[in-house]
Amino acid sequence: MTKRQSAAGGSAMRRATPLLLLPALLIVTLFFIVPIIVVAWRSASDPVIGLQNYEWLLSSESFLTVLIRTFLVSTIVTLGCILIAYPYAYFMTVVGGTVQKLLMIAVLMPLWTSILVRTLAWMVLLQDSGPINDVLEFVGIGRQSLIRTTFGVGLGMLQVLLPFMVLPLYSSMLNIDRRLVPAARSLGASPVAAFFKVYLPLSLPGVVAGATTVFILGLGFYIVPALLGSPQTTMLSALIYQQFSAFLDWGRGSAMGIALLLIAMLFLAFLAFVSSRINNRGRRRNS
Repeated sequence: MTKRQSAAGGSAMRRATPLLLLPALLIVTLFFIVPIIVVAWRSASDPVIGLQNYEWLLSSESFLTVLIRTFLVSTIVTLGCILIAYPYAYFMTVVGGTVQKLLMIAVLMPLWTSILVRTLAWMVLLQDSGPINDVLEFVGIGRQSLIRTTFGVGLGMLQVLLPFMVLPLYSSMLNIDRRLVPAARSLGASPVAAFFKVYLPLSLPGVVAGATTVFILGLGFYIVPALLGSPQTTMLSALIYQQFSAFLDWGRGSAMGIALLLIAMLFLAFLAFVSSRINNRGRRRNS
């Protein structure tokens, strides 16, 4: 093939690229961008055009309370997922063969089961006469109120979201050179110093990716808080549903959804900034 033919082929491929992207762009526009525009318009036009729905949000004590609770629960669940998933993912990288496959199956198996089914199982486990309280009474602690509490909601969310933390961490840890930590130890670093100065910084991209996924998913949880919680543990998704279904107030419900979207986007922008700083620091360290 001559250079002229190669250049002609490359030019034809560049002209065809926008056409290949057209179906994906059409799907994203119809099913994501257009609904967001519609919701944003409803938030600023129902019942009349203006910002009265957003003014109500800023002055509504119940909305602010539920918003803070939603972010607090999502943050706690994210931290809990990191604490559990990090050693689990690390253990997956140091074992091999059958054990590694079993650990991966244990992570993936919950994803093959409906969230509703898993939440109903937690209702059975956490209820006042459930097996967990039976064990607590047997060991002398006594029966505790586990369901209809923030603890129950957080526990159910943690179990559902844990695979979304383990998988990015495992992928990130697989790319870490296993010889770096022994090399740091041979140069005089203690095991703790070698971990915090060598291994942990290299695994931070996986931590950031998993934490971002878990936190964003946690903000929009509805089924788990609805079944395991109570009116005192209502989260923002349930409040939005209440505005639409019970009060038929599309303006305020849409304003809540847009406010949640904007806050989530700000959080994503912050995490992107943190991730870029981490990557730049890692490149400088490697160079």
